[in-house]
Amino acid sequence: MVTSTGEQKVDPVRAVAGEIVAVREAVIDVRFAAGCLPEINTALEVLRSDAESLVLEVHSHLDLQTVRAVALSSTSGLARHMPVRSTGAPVRVPVGDGVMGRLLDVTGIPRDNGPAFPPSTPFRTIHHPPPAMSVETGSTDLFDTGIKVLDLLTPIAHGGKAAMFGGAGVGKTVLIMELIHAMAAKYQGLSIFAGVGERTREGHEMLSDMQSSGVLSHAVLVYGQMNEPPGARWRVPLTALTIAEDFRDRAHRNVLLLMDNIYRFVQAGSELSSLLGRLPSRVGYQPTLATEVGEVEERIASVAGTAVTAIQAVYVPADDFTDPAVTTISTHMDSQIVLSRNLAAQGFYPAVDPLASSSVLLDPLVVGEEHCQVAEDVREALARLKSLKDVIALLGVEELGTEDRQVVTRARRLQRFLSQPFTVTEKFTGQPGRSVSRADTVAGCRAILAGETDDWAESSLYMIGTLEEAQQKENATRKDSAKKATA
Repeated sequence: MVTSTGEQKVDPVRAVAGEIVAVREAVIDVRFAAGCLPEINTALEVLRSDAESLVLEVHSHLDLQTVRAVALSSTSGLARHMPVRSTGAPVRVPVGDGVMGRLLDVTGIPRDNGPAFPPSTPFRTIHHPPPAMSVETGSTDLFDTGIKVLDLLTPIAHGGKAAMFGGAGVGKTVLIMELIHAMAAKYQGLSIFAGVGERTREGHEMLSDMQSSGVLSHAVLVYGQMNEPPGARWRVPLTALTIAEDFRDRAHRNVLLLMDNIYRFVQAGSELSSLLGRLPSRVGYQPTLATEVGEVEERIASVAGTAVTAIQAVYVPADDFTDPAVTTISTHMDSQIVLSRNLAAQGFYPAVDPLASSSVLLDPLVVGEEHCQVAEDVREALARLKSLKDVIALLGVEELGTEDRQVVTRARRLQRFLSQPFTVTEKFTGQPGRSVSRADTVAGCRAILAGETDDWAESSLYMIGTLEEAQQKENATRKDSAKKATA
């Protein structure tokens, strides 16, 4: 049954019963009566008297009476012949204004100890085709993050897709949280956060941090945690996307969709692929890798001038950027933000590698001639610093030629100027966060490239906001030095 809005409703006539015939970890085989076989992606419920009902999702048909389904929560306690009910429709999750400020699981059940949703709450199925190309709209309106290195070198568009690539411990989650804060503070917009395979501790910390910072009322958190079955981690992106699509299509509101970590979505699909008995593809990944990633990424689109902007953290296994999962995800991205372990070890945060990161929006027609030229000059100076690194380590800066010494001096100051304290780390560092406009970032880099800061201490440009703040820090340092000299 389909309503006028295209939403599929549950038909009680089609709610038929079956029974479990096999349990293989997160994969369940269910037998139904002849002629009552549920369709692919239909939600099934295992009725348990001692616990919440377990939701399954039909994955394939084994024969005319048996389906193979994937469990979306723990299968502990399941046994053969337990009754199963077909709902006659895909998994449905709550949407609309009522979910704002809440933490949900993959099936839309609140997990924040808050009240249950009222009966009037609208629901929407998690399986929807991507918008037709004829109704999609493109946009080059830039999303100002307030983070200098991103706005300068990897600009992000409203309705665009950006990926943050990095190994463990280089700052992906902190950057994601700062972007949520930027969306709420600068745009008063909505943020939908999908925690895919997150640790339970990280989920609690994020919920607590967002409550204390006042950002939670502008966000929805959807979690499929690391300790949950692969089915929950596999479908969490679809649940978050469904909520985002509802705000886009019904309320016509721009949404920032953040996923941490989309690689664990691929991992969950790989686990299920093995349990389903498929032969593995390259490096042990599932043969359906490109299809599964495409089904998620193609739904992220702008329609009728309303945008879903997606920023996704991507774990890079063993820092190998040629990994099939990483390359498959990167083909869908407009902006690629690469986080460097080497920069993080040196204390440069955010640890964005300016040479490996890129964006299709860094174009004179989009950001303007001046911005594009300054970004190119910054990259050129930092590339020169990198090429001279070994020479400097062996012989010292003094042995370089005059021109190279000048480039190195300015590149080191640019490197420090592009570092920045974050609002979300203020309680750990004791340093207030900074948000810098795009114009101030470009002006600051242009001044450094022109040599206006050549006689400043490098420390004056480290972990500050605008160049004016660096000037104040430099003046204070000089005053302290003068006092010590006269003492």
